[in-house]
Amino acid sequence: MLDSRSLLEKLIAFDTTSRESNLALIDYVRDYLAGLGIASELIYNTERTKANLYARLGPAGPGGLMLSGHSDVVPVDGQVWTLPAFQLTEREGRLYGRGTADMKGFIACVLASLPRFLGQPLRLPLHIAISYDEEVGCLGVRSLVEHLRASPERPTFCLIGEPTEMRPVLGHKGKLAMRCELHGAACHSAYAPLGVNAIEYAARLIGQLGEIGRRLADPANHDARFDPPYSTVQTGVIQGGRALNIVPSECRFDFEVRALPADDPRQVAAELRAYAEDELLPRMRAVSERSAIHFSELSSYPGLLTEPGSDAARLLALLCEREDFSTVAFGTEGGLFDEAGIATVICGPGSMDQAHKPDEFVSLDQLAQCDALLVRLAKWMQQT
Repeated sequence: MLDSRSLLEKLIAFDTTSRESNLALIDYVRDYLAGLGIASELIYNTERTKANLYARLGPAGPGGLMLSGHSDVVPVDGQVWTLPAFQLTEREGRLYGRGTADMKGFIACVLASLPRFLGQPLRLPLHIAISYDEEVGCLGVRSLVEHLRASPERPTFCLIGEPTEMRPVLGHKGKLAMRCELHGAACHSAYAPLGVNAIEYAARLIGQLGEIGRRLADPANHDARFDPPYSTVQTGVIQGGRALNIVPSECRFDFEVRALPADDPRQVAAELRAYAEDELLPRMRAVSERSAIHFSELSSYPGLLTEPGSDAARLLALLCEREDFSTVAFGTEGGLFDEAGIATVICGPGSMDQAHKPDEFVSLDQLAQCDALLVRLAKWMQQT
């Protein structure tokens, strides 16, 4: 059978950038599983251009553990790679290629481990999940979550193999991404007071976001388990205006809230919307009644915080052979699984410091550590 390095080489060759289909990779994994005698289900998107893969082995019934990873990767556009992005290159103990760390390395280790799980009867079910469109807001996994939520054979635990350098991780912040669109009134800049400058009103909204962010950063709101230890707000994109001598009638900006698990990021959006409606719109409409401010959600996912004393955390400590639990700054699909009643933890090979960058890599040592964790998991699931 293929080892994790060989399987990673095959997985990297599939360009599964989120804007592309992931079906070639999913078909390969489905056929690989079928060769081991493992049946799998595909849960397609509406256009049937992408799919989640779900499989299980072991005894019938609820319970057991799910190994979960996403198939999509971020683009390489605009990045200066010195090595082929979609071809595995090995140099000095490192394996280079888009997705090696985030997170095809983990998927490769899972696939390579399956013969071991099949070698002896399992006392608990093992579930395998591979999703799509994680990188653009944890979009694809939602249909898989609903499938599991309705299943009488739902797993008890989930291990997501995002790159943590094989450190045991119990939590991360949630995220809300929003778009604000402002419609004012154009006029010649020589008569600026007769127009409604959408950019200037957008600037006031962005300034209000900054005030909200400063309030969230107050030490009274800190949770030392996270870095930074408070919920954050930032504006990442702004567009507006056509010429300097035209008062701009249109402007839009995108902002995000990365919230501690105990905080509701939608409260930030609601506060900003109230400021827009109560303070800004009356001024805008005093000049032009057609003025408007619209908010729309781009994407969101919940935070995750599994308690250190929980059964899931104790199992993760057993598998990692360490109890120095931590959190990560990036998000995962874990909060969605957790909301569905599946206790979720995170541990996987590679580092997010290498992910999303040119010449992304995972070390052979990290793959070996992940292989060893899965050996321990197989032994735990085969114990009587």
